Amino acid sequence: MIKDRTLPLNCTFVESDWRILASHWYPITESITVGVEPIKAMLLDEPLVVYRIGEELVVARDVCPHRGVPLSMGKSDGQGVVCPYHGLRFGHAGKCNKVPASPNGSIPSRMQLYTYPAVERYGLIWTCLDPQNDQADIPNMPHWEDAGFQQIVCPAFDVKAFAGRQLEGFLDVAHFGFVHTDTFGNPNNVEVPAYRPAETPQGFEVRYLSTVANYPIGVEADVPADFTWLRHFEVHLPFTATLTVHFPNDGRLVIMNAASPVSAKYTRMFAPIARNFDKHIPVEDVHSFNFQVFEEDRLIVEAQKPERLPLDPSLEVHIPADMSSIAYRKGLRSQGLSQFFLS
Repeated sequence: MIKDRTLPLNCTFVESDWRILASHWYPITESITVGVEPIKAMLLDEPLVVYRIGEELVVARDVCPHRGVPLSMGKSDGQGVVCPYHGLRFGHAGKCNKVPASPNGSIPSRMQLYTYPAVERYGLIWTCLDPQNDQADIPNMPHWEDAGFQQIVCPAFDVKAFAGRQLEGFLDVAHFGFVHTDTFGNPNNVEVPAYRPAETPQGFEVRYLSTVANYPIGVEADVPADFTWLRHFEVHLPFTATLTVHFPNDGRLVIMNAASPVSAKYTRMFAPIARNFDKHIPVEDVHSFNFQVFEEDRLIVEAQKPERLPLDPSLEVHIPADMSSIAYRKGLRSQGLSQFFLS
C-alpha cells in the first residue's frame, strides 16, 4: 500500500478537517456490487476504483499512474483491470503486470496504483484514506452474527448534504411524529421523555424509553398496552451510529446508519439491518419501507440552513430533547474538528 497524504483535487473540506476525517474508516459500496470489473466510488473527495482479483479485494485511487485516465473506465481481462487508454493492466495489490507497448521490457517499480486498506463487514466494503495503524477501527454492529438473526443490506441512499447533518437526524428522537407520519411516527404522541447520553470510548450511547411504537403504520401487532419501547443508540464518531430497537417478545431490530462523506456537500448512507423476527417478510419489502423512511429524512436534511453543522453550542437554540444532538456536536469538537462544516 502506498500512502500519499496530499489532499484530493477540488477538496471541499478545510485541510485540517480533511486530515482528521481521513484517519477514520467508512463504507464505500456494498460487497455485492464488486466483482472483477472495476467500479468507481468516492470518499472525502477522493475518486476510488474497486475491483476483485482472485480472492483479493483492491481499493485504489481511480487514476492510472501512466497518463491519468480513471481505471473505472476500463475493463477486466481476468488478470486485472485494463486501462482504456494504453492497455496497461493492474492486478494484485494494484501492481502493473502488463504493458502492451513494451511486452518484453521491465515494468517500472512505480507503475502501481495508490491503494488503500479494504475490509468487508456487514455486507459493505470499508476503507480508510490515511490509516494511523494496522487496526481497522470499524464500528460494531450488534447481533449481526448472532444465531437467529437475519442480515439485510439496504441499497445505498444518497443525500445532498453533509454527513454530520444526516447522522444527527438519525439520532434525533423528537421528529418522529412530524417527519415520519407516513411510516411509523405518531403525531398524537410527540412528547420526548427525559434521557441522558453516556460517553463511550468510540463516542456515546443513549438508551431512550418511550411509548412510540416502531411498527409500520397500518401493521397490526400484538403489543401489550403498557409496553415501553427501548431504543438504544450507539454512536461511533464521526459519522456512524447503530440503533437497536427492543420489540415485544424479545424481538430486536438493529439498524446501522453509516454516513459516508463523499464530499462536504454529499453523503452516501449505508444501512445494514439485523433482526430476529418477521423474517418471512420479503427483503424487497424491507428495502421499500426503509427507503420511504430515509426519503422522509432526506427532504428535511437537504433543506436545513445554514448548510453546515455548527459545532459551537451558542450558535443555535436547544431544547431538552436535543441531548443527543448536543452530545454529538461535542464529540465532533473533541476530535479537533473545526467549528463549521461547510456544505
